[in-house]
Amino acid sequence: MDKRQKYPAEFKLKVVLEILREVDTLSAIATKYQLHPVMLSNWKTDFLKRASSVFEKDNRELDKVKKESEEKIDDLKKLVGQLTYEVDWMKKKGGF
Repeated sequence: MDKRQKYPAEFKLKVVLEILREVDTLSAIATKYQLHPVMLSNWKTDFLKRASSVFEKDNRELDKVKKESEEKIDDLKKLVGQLTYEVDWMKKKGGF
């Protein structure tokens, strides 16, 4: 029994974009790349379902960076507060 062949994402994208251009029929493209038309239909459906996530990715990455920055700022504020407290304590005990 043959193993299933896995196709790289770049190849799938190339084929799906060719399908979406509608220059050739799905059957013609399937014959051109020696693939089954049902597989190409599945690739096209998956692509169209996930296409909106391309634009959402930027927002997710931006939110992640913003959250990390806010956490770092909070940590630094806590450290400044602790050091200020220690300096004040040293001034009182040291007689400065």
